[in-house]
Amino acid sequence: MSEVSQAHPTYNYNVVKQFSVMAVVWGIIGMSIGVLIAAQLIWPELNFNTPWLTYSRLRPLHTNAVIFAFGGCALFATSYYVVQRTSQVRLFSDKLAAFTFWGWQTVIVLAVITLPQGMTSTKEYAELEWPIDILIAIVWIAYLINFFGTIIVRKVSHIYVANWFYGAFIITIAVLHIGNSMAIPVSFTKSYSMYAGAVDAMMQWWYGHNAVGFFLTAGFLGMMYYFIPKQAGRPVYSYRLSVVHFWALISLYIWAGPHHLHYTALPDWVQSVGMVMSVILFLPSWGGMINGIMTLSGAWDKLRHDPVLRFLIVSLSFYGMSTFEGPMMAIKTVNALSHYTDWTIGHVHSGALGWVAMVSIGSLYHLIPVLFNKTRMYSYKLVNVHFWLATIGVVLYIVAMWISGVMQGMMWRAVNSDGTLTYSFVESLEASKPFYFVRFLGGCFIVCGMLLMAYNCYRTIRSTEENVQLEPKAA
Repeated sequence: MSEVSQAHPTYNYNVVKQFSVMAVVWGIIGMSIGVLIAAQLIWPELNFNTPWLTYSRLRPLHTNAVIFAFGGCALFATSYYVVQRTSQVRLFSDKLAAFTFWGWQTVIVLAVITLPQGMTSTKEYAELEWPIDILIAIVWIAYLINFFGTIIVRKVSHIYVANWFYGAFIITIAVLHIGNSMAIPVSFTKSYSMYAGAVDAMMQWWYGHNAVGFFLTAGFLGMMYYFIPKQAGRPVYSYRLSVVHFWALISLYIWAGPHHLHYTALPDWVQSVGMVMSVILFLPSWGGMINGIMTLSGAWDKLRHDPVLRFLIVSLSFYGMSTFEGPMMAIKTVNALSHYTDWTIGHVHSGALGWVAMVSIGSLYHLIPVLFNKTRMYSYKLVNVHFWLATIGVVLYIVAMWISGVMQGMMWRAVNSDGTLTYSFVESLEASKPFYFVRFLGGCFIVCGMLLMAYNCYRTIRSTEENVQLEPKAA
């Protein structure tokens, strides 16, 4: 590690570049698989009578690709960047950084190989089999050591709030993954959970919802707390509120998992604890959203001409919407209508596409020129087009699923005067078909936006000052 001064430290941008580029690549792949399986729900023949192209095989590949490949690479890239810039030191270990990059890409490639072949533990968001789980744990512990090692050797006394969120996400995901993945192998490609029955379900959704709570929320809030003030050129609206937001969120989120198991064999008191904690979560979530949006106080005009900032702020709007909807859906009486319907799918994607993807895309648009020593993105017109493609795509997707889901719930619970069901399951499926087409259309918009992003990033990386498109400021 080279000797550097505190004022002008030399940072390890190489690993940040690698993760940033791969985030875009895996985003296109993961979202394209999502569009394919959305199309299969309208036109089933698109599985081409091939087992590894069926919905059941590709769906876990889609979720793993968008969460852990796209989202994971964005988190690795931004956390490594932010911890260096805010600590004013180089990463603790360049070798560990390189190991986490190549180890994480290996995990993703192994998922691409095994999941279409049906090698799965069957656990939601934790489908990968035990040898891959061990590799994930090793890579993640290396990530933890490198991140916190950098914090320990920092040149400033203060630990910026974004690093608190990143740190909580890294520690909690390590605990969740190791705890939920405890299994008894029976072969190299097959294992059975160490837990049984309701305990296994509870462990799974303790993991599953906190994968949402920490991987897809806390980590990306770290992103929000750094890149929105940076892009806006404004300080965080309330640093005190950000600290309250952090402690309230991590204290409450870990209890929310049982709301996935309402009306099951799980003890009723456990279900109620999950419901109550989920409802209370509304407060810190909206506190964080307000803190992020109000960072633009006195600079609202920047939204008119900065599409990167637009990505970041609109992502917070989706975050606020999702974190209002989630607590509401956790209430038992609401859950009785929403559970197992497309409403849940709409809720997940308002968070995943509206919040996670858009804040990641905005952060990457901020990062790419910095990392590759460019003054700006190649084309802000293309960033603006991407913003509208993404926003329209997400709205089409989630509105279609909301309507379809509420309709399904109402149809499933409708009964005749003699107590028989009014509608068959097939009739509810037929009624949902138009909304499945709208979802497919929304997905196409989103993938087209990602392709534009890849082109824009490529031209930015390859650009010289002479070939950058210098649009007027009001794009």
